[in-house]
Amino acid sequence: MAFQSFFSGKLKHYNKKDRGIVTAKESANPTRVIKRDISMEEHDSVFEDCENDETTALKAMADAFEDLSGLIKENGPHLDLTLKPFCHACSFVSVLFGFLGFAFKFAEMEYTSKVRNLEGASETYGTLNNILDFDVRNDSVKIQGSLSRNLRRVRQGLDLMRVLFQNFLSADDYSLRDAATSAYQNVCAPYHTWAIRTAAFAGMCTLPSKEQLVLNLNETYESTEKHMRRYIDASLPVIEYIDNLYIAREISLDW
Repeated sequence: MAFQSFFSGKLKHYNKKDRGIVTAKESANPTRVIKRDISMEEHDSVFEDCENDETTALKAMADAFEDLSGLIKENGPHLDLTLKPFCHACSFVSVLFGFLGFAFKFAEMEYTSKVRNLEGASETYGTLNNILDFDVRNDSVKIQGSLSRNLRRVRQGLDLMRVLFQNFLSADDYSLRDAATSAYQNVCAPYHTWAIRTAAFAGMCTLPSKEQLVLNLNETYESTEKHMRRYIDASLPVIEYIDNLYIAREISLDW
């Protein structure tokens, strides 16, 4: 894709320790919940003061998912991923939903509430495996409001952003409206009610142009493409890891 640079902005950079990501050394005991982690409330203020920052919201999201993806690849299918770093990485996706405006307001609100719910459960359950085991024992995996159901919806949010980015980068003449409509139709619409689908599709006309989105993200066209591709590549192992948690317990994925 031929990109043209027209804007450059910098925000503050956070290292792995500040972002609360499990390092390779820490992952030697994957059930251990890290001691230092940025809460959702702290994360909400990460992008409020931008004057001296070095990292954009899009880059921060790609960084967080590359850390998670690396952890999964390093430890293999037996990794018992802790909730705190997972929720922290997922919180950056909430920020990106916000840049898409009214069309994705419902998705942003639903996604954010479920990430917060999972984060709130982190001290009690510790890992993603534990919340699924709890719900399996209590026959509550698919019950409205259960942690396992909320994890499933968060997973859909990650995939929605991944597919939207793929569509966004697929062709110069592919508008953000087309990219978002196709992504929503493929990833989320099958699981939403008629009323929600109608509202979502109606709101697509309010999406910004590609140029305006890049400007809002404080990126250049080149950096937007780079960081979107990084997220696309890094989020897939995370999505597959979540899917495999359900598959290992013989829970279908069509809900």
